[in-house]
Amino acid sequence: MPTSPSTAPAWTRAPWFKPAAIAVGAIIVLGLFVLLARWLRSTEAVSHFIATYPGHATLPADAPVGIPGWLNWQHFFNMFFIALIVRSGLQVRFTTRPEGYWKRNNKGLVKTKGQPKKISLNLWFHLTLDALWVLNGLIYWILLFSTGEWKRIVPTGWDVFPHAVSVVIQYASLDWPLENGWVNYNALQLLTYFLTVFIAAPLAILTGLRMSNAWPAKAPRLNKAYPIEAARAMHFPIAIYFVAFVVVHVFLVLTTGALRNLNHMFASNDGEGWWGFGLFAAAIVVIVAAWFLARPLFLRPVASLMGTVTRN
Repeated sequence: MPTSPSTAPAWTRAPWFKPAAIAVGAIIVLGLFVLLARWLRSTEAVSHFIATYPGHATLPADAPVGIPGWLNWQHFFNMFFIALIVRSGLQVRFTTRPEGYWKRNNKGLVKTKGQPKKISLNLWFHLTLDALWVLNGLIYWILLFSTGEWKRIVPTGWDVFPHAVSVVIQYASLDWPLENGWVNYNALQLLTYFLTVFIAAPLAILTGLRMSNAWPAKAPRLNKAYPIEAARAMHFPIAIYFVAFVVVHVFLVLTTGALRNLNHMFASNDGEGWWGFGLFAAAIVVIVAAWFLARPLFLRPVASLMGTVTRN
């Protein structure tokens, strides 16, 4: 039976229509959310709640103050690796005809046992970046716990939750809480950093490891308990989380006292000079350059140090 032609206008079938409709819908929802938050803040109960829980949870008495220099370097390397991991991950996911392949052997710098398997150059780059990111994370964890810096991003009291709710209401009402990240992150930041460092990052590693060739193929019980389908279902959403985290993080850094925040993150000082901005700009230049240089022409010589590179 023939179907009747659509009565919808032709412009609704244009490629731009669906993204535009989603964007307009998102703006309307955000606008309603802001109006709701502002109304809540006008009520006596919520006003009293925010006064009681202004947004900064109580830290341990011996929590360190300030941002150490090693954390500045860690911040840069995390930016660098996450940007390239997302880029290479998207290439692995959406490239149908790779421009090169890599296969491990025992003639390069890395010698391994077992039957070598050929993978795309994009996947080799993604896995190599993953390994470097994990190494950087291990160094970060060691320094975090050996210096006491963990006390700034690990909840140590239940009051962090009402403070976080207060921060959400304040952000949503566009009347933002006072920030002083040099001394104490607000409760929502603290919970987000904890989620990113101790939950999202390990899950990204475990799901990526499950999908890699390093995972043991001949382990039926383990593979049944942790099927590859579960890892695939989680890995991409976790990557989306990291992208969303970076976007929101950068937005708040630039809109809540950019110079002071950039000095915290890149220059290890609490001033409002331009040194942190200069280091941030240099970091962006390095990341953008690496983004465009991460092509087969430049990847092949590096990959050949660890195995055999072919075009097909």
